Amino acid sequence: MAVDLLLLVLSTALAFSQEQQFASLGDFQLQSGEVLRDCRVGYRTAGHMNSDRSNVIVIPTWAGGRTEQWLPNVGPAKMADTSKYYVILIDALSNGVSSSPSNSTVQSRMHFPKITMRDMVDTQYALLTKVLHIDHAKAFLGISMGGMQTFQWMVAHPDFMDKAIPIVGSPRPAPYDLAHWQAEIDAIKDNKDWDGGEYTKNPARDAEYEFGAILLKTPQEFNKTHTREQVLKELADTKTSTQGSDANNKIRQVEAMMSLNVAEPFGDSLEKAAAEVKARVLVIVGKEDHAVTPAPAIEFAHSLKAQLLVIDDGCGHQYCDYAGVAKAVTDFLEN
Repeated sequence: MAVDLLLLVLSTALAFSQEQQFASLGDFQLQSGEVLRDCRVGYRTAGHMNSDRSNVIVIPTWAGGRTEQWLPNVGPAKMADTSKYYVILIDALSNGVSSSPSNSTVQSRMHFPKITMRDMVDTQYALLTKVLHIDHAKAFLGISMGGMQTFQWMVAHPDFMDKAIPIVGSPRPAPYDLAHWQAEIDAIKDNKDWDGGEYTKNPARDAEYEFGAILLKTPQEFNKTHTREQVLKELADTKTSTQGSDANNKIRQVEAMMSLNVAEPFGDSLEKAAAEVKARVLVIVGKEDHAVTPAPAIEFAHSLKAQLLVIDDGCGHQYCDYAGVAKAVTDFLEN
């Protein structure tokens, strides 16, 4: 009995350790034909894989996000319920954990090649199939750029999953999205500290704060949660701040988001791209999302005849109805 109890404790500790791991993929050819040298992909796992491997859920990260930031949503009775599912969290390229301009020893800074959303998915496919020996998942889900990767996954590898849940993502950026994402790149490159990416001080911290304030929340929600004095202080603090995304990493991820168009191989038709999808899909969008405007995702959802949830909580991209979204996800996974 004591031995059995010890084994149970050790097994449980291993299942929920969730420590950072890395897969080395070697030199990886990108969609452009360029090669990403010494490609590494970060990931974490939690829960137990069942005997027929039918309970795998894969979750890629949002823009600038890291898998550790997903951990509050991973565990028994949480959105990614480890009492039911084997959860694989994957760090997207250029997030500072997986291969990125900030950590590459052979292609550092702007020598790091441009990447696409498909490149992110291709490295994740290699991780799952060649390293973890998984060729099918119960579901993929992701938030924001994680949702974009989920859209790319469901079209690029339609047989790989039973369900897909893109949350405040897009199958291709709308014109408004392209304009503000390019503005974010321009703000970095026009900054006096940029130096062609060879900066010693991370440039455009003030612009990153300003874009976040304008785009991630609606004006009503931002005004509700911030005072004038607080904003003026934060604006002043950003002038000397060293916080925020590494600028080179941010540029390569924003370029990847701008490159996304799941319809491109299908004559730019979202309807034809949707015909390739075999998964059951729940598309979740924010009605007042200014960071990833919802129209392309809604159009794709209609083409898929997918379940569609429009979050109408007045908060925008960083939605406030966390409980409602979590319930929609868990219900969809179960039914």
